[in-house]
Amino acid sequence: MNLVDSFSEFKETKNIDRPTLVRVLEDVLRTLIRKKYGTDDNFDVIVNTQNGDLEMWRVRNIVNDGEVTDELSQISYTDAKTIDDAYEVGEECYQQLTLEDFGRRSIMAARQTLIARIMDLEKDDVYKRYMDRVGDLVVGEVSQILKKEVFVIDDATQNELVLPRLEMIKGDFFRKGDMVRGVIKRVEMRNGTPLVMLSRTENAFLERLLEQEVPEIEDGLITIKKVVRMPGERAKVAVESYDDRIDPVGACVGMKGSRIHGIVRELRNENIDIVNFTNNISLFLQRALTPAKISSISLDDKQMRASVYLKPDQVSLAIGKSGSNIKLASKLTNFEIDVYRESEEQEIEDVDLDEFGDEIEGWVLDTLKGIGCDTAKNVLALDRAELIRRTDLEEETIDDVLRILASEFEE
Repeated sequence: MNLVDSFSEFKETKNIDRPTLVRVLEDVLRTLIRKKYGTDDNFDVIVNTQNGDLEMWRVRNIVNDGEVTDELSQISYTDAKTIDDAYEVGEECYQQLTLEDFGRRSIMAARQTLIARIMDLEKDDVYKRYMDRVGDLVVGEVSQILKKEVFVIDDATQNELVLPRLEMIKGDFFRKGDMVRGVIKRVEMRNGTPLVMLSRTENAFLERLLEQEVPEIEDGLITIKKVVRMPGERAKVAVESYDDRIDPVGACVGMKGSRIHGIVRELRNENIDIVNFTNNISLFLQRALTPAKISSISLDDKQMRASVYLKPDQVSLAIGKSGSNIKLASKLTNFEIDVYRESEEQEIEDVDLDEFGDEIEGWVLDTLKGIGCDTAKNVLALDRAELIRRTDLEEETIDDVLRILASEFEE
C-alpha cells in the first residue's frame, strides 16, 4: 500500500526537497506507532524515495506458544503462522501494518501534524532563501493594496512580499495587477511567519537598477563606489572604471541619456548626478557639488571639513533645493561642507594654471593639477605646508609658485 498517497497534496511540495519530505513523513508515522504501541523500537518504516512507497513493519521474535514474556518484542509460534505459514520458532516475524490499523482519529491527528510540520518547513525555507537575497532586486505583481502597505507577489517564486508605504518613493501610485520593482530590505519572522519587506527608497535600489541597465557594471568594468539618495528628489552616484578606454559616467548615462532615462522614470523623476570617483578629495568634492562650479576649496583633513568658495551665482546651485545638493555631496565624500561666497577681492577673475607656463615648469604645473588645483586661486586657497605635503615638491619650488601666482592678483 502506498501510504504517501494518503498525503497526496504534499507529494509534490514545491519548496521542500524530497529527502526532507520523506524524513517528515517517517517521523510522523513513527509518532503514530509510538502513540499506539508505546514505542517504535521494534518497528521498521521503509521509504522508497524513487516512487514514494512507504511501508510500516512490526518486527517480533517467534517463540513457542506460552513463552511470550514481552508482547512488544515477541510473538507466539501460532500467531506467527497466521501471518506467514513458513515461519519457524527462533525467526523474526515481519507483520505489515496499514494506516487503517491505527483508527480514523489517529490518522486525522497524524494528518494535521504532517500539515503543520510541512508548513513550518516551507516557512523556514522562505525565510532562509530571502535572507540570502537581502539587497537583491525583485520584480512582482501588486496583489493587494492596504492603507499602510502594498502586497506584492514575487514573479520568480510566487511568494507574497510586503512593500510598506514608508518604503515607497514620493509619487509612487500602484493599482492591483501593476508590476513593481524594489529591493529586499529585510526579512523577519513575525508570529512564526516570514515577512519579506521590499523598499524603493534604499540606496541599493538605484544601485541594482544601474547594474541592470549598464552592462559594463555587470561585467565588472565599471564599479559603483557609492550611492546616496534623497528618494524621489535627488541622488548622486560615484563610479570608477578600471579600463582607461571606458568613460564610466558616459557609460552609465548612455547615448543621449538612453540608459539613465529609464531609471529616472522608475524613480519618479529623481535627479541623478553621476560623477567620476577619485582619491583626490579636492577634485572629488568639486565633482560631488555638480552642477555648481567651485572657485576654491580649503580642506581640514583631521576634522573632515571642507570650506568651499563660490561666486555668488553658484551658491544656490551648490546648496540645491532644500539643501539637497550639499547634503548629498557631503554624504558622498564623507566631508562636512561649508559654503562661502567669494569676497570682492576674491571675485577678481581666476587664472588657469596653464597661463603660467612661461614662468613655472610644466611638470610642476602637472603636479599641482594632480592634487585638484587647476587655477591660481585653487593653489592659493591652500596653505604653504599643505601644498608641500600634498605635492611632495621642494619648499623653494612651492615658495616660487606661490610668489608667481600671488603677483597675478596684487594689482
